[in-house]
Amino acid sequence: MTRVIYPGSFDPVTNGHLDVIRRIGAIYDQVVVGVMVNINKKYRFTVEERVDMLREVTADLDNVRVESSSGLLVDYCRREKFTTVVRGLRTVRDFEGEMQLAQMNYGLAGVETVFMMTSHQYNFSSTLVKEVMDVGGDVSHLIAPSVLSRMKANAVA
Repeated sequence: MTRVIYPGSFDPVTNGHLDVIRRIGAIYDQVVVGVMVNINKKYRFTVEERVDMLREVTADLDNVRVESSSGLLVDYCRREKFTTVVRGLRTVRDFEGEMQLAQMNYGLAGVETVFMMTSHQYNFSSTLVKEVMDVGGDVSHLIAPSVLSRMKANAVA
């Protein structure tokens, strides 16, 4: 069985994330979506809320499960015996940062990284979704309806 982890903040999960998850799920037997905690980021949603959102929007995918972890991704990979991480890329700028992380993860634990380009219509970040919504823009085409409801309930005043 081929298992991979798709780690990220998912604050919030977007249609771009879902696109990557579905495409990864068509390639690998099991996909674990890892909701990671980065001490350098300020989150709108708690890790529990992010896990709940992801479980809601991936409920129809039998080979996808959602978990959370803090600390180094490679420590989680060692503990759970993952040898491959999948990362989504939107731009060349994403690649530059992701390449450094991939090289670090390989150097620390021999964990390989596979990059998947996002579909062109999903070339936006969670941060941009939050910013557009905060100034009154319509993001309903960028996130699932259940995520939009949570975003509205958790809107910045």
